[in-house]
Amino acid sequence: MPSMNTRNLAAAFGAILSLLTSSSWADDRPVMKQPESTTMIDIAGQQVPVVKGGLYDRYRSNPPLSVIAAEAPDVDLSWFRQLKKERVDIGFESYSPNFYYKNSRVTAIFTADLDKLKELMPAEVLAKVQPLQVWPGRGLIALTAYIYRYCDNDSYEEIGLSVITNKPGSFNLGPFSLLGQMMDSDFWGYVLKLPVNTELARVRGVVGYNLPKWLTDISYKETDKSVVVEIFDAQTRKVDVTFETRKLADVSSKESMVKNSFTNLDQKGRLTTGYTVSRQLRHASSSSADAVKLTLGDGSLSTYIKALKLGTLVKYEYVPEFQGALYSPKVL
Repeated sequence: MPSMNTRNLAAAFGAILSLLTSSSWADDRPVMKQPESTTMIDIAGQQVPVVKGGLYDRYRSNPPLSVIAAEAPDVDLSWFRQLKKERVDIGFESYSPNFYYKNSRVTAIFTADLDKLKELMPAEVLAKVQPLQVWPGRGLIALTAYIYRYCDNDSYEEIGLSVITNKPGSFNLGPFSLLGQMMDSDFWGYVLKLPVNTELARVRGVVGYNLPKWLTDISYKETDKSVVVEIFDAQTRKVDVTFETRKLADVSSKESMVKNSFTNLDQKGRLTTGYTVSRQLRHASSSSADAVKLTLGDGSLSTYIKALKLGTLVKYEYVPEFQGALYSPKVL
């Protein structure tokens, strides 16, 4: 689910009204490359390869912050020292929240076909939350590319495709609900797709967080002016989706806290919610249509996105530096 800070409220509000009337990305590198030294561990009865001697191999999502400080002295850990982890059973023993120490992301929010969005959401979820309507027949979809350089799960990349919804138990007032979420920096969504490029991230996400993850190649490339993300089709191993975004010049270094929550069904069919809190350290946004270029191919993810009938770009977010804390889901 994407984040929107109040610093850009006016710009985003202008984009919605028109409907109604960041430099630290990874260099080129192999994707889905298994480290030279791996070890197999058991997660919920599944054998999963992890980096031998890596954070997850040693600490299973609960590394002492003293270890992080020694291994990554450039990372500011002041925020994490304020948070308390607790041991949880999420289909396997883990700790919540999961810490993400050094990360980047880009997010593009588009209008999409409202009926199609509702069709893709389970009836049990729709009974509690619905897509926000910003124009008759049009909802909102968020496409986000994440790169987690250093976290409790070592490092990995993922692509999120989410429907922006109202909060459970609140009225769905369309754009006014969106503006309310923006003012509170508290956003809600339903995750449709979430491909990742490590098996550790896939298994933990599917079993522990009830998220629609699968394993595939994801490539990040960087030029002086843009970030280019290529998502490969898991079956053909060919590039399926290309997500190219502009590096924005007006990057703020003012710390911004954003909460993003999701609603879904667990392995037993129960309605659950989970959330993540992001500490955005460097961020910028734009509503310019030329800030994002999305190229779709013929693979399964492209076919899925095409069916959403994407329209106007409402907002683009460039966040070259953020930290995160992901909390395990609970029954709603």
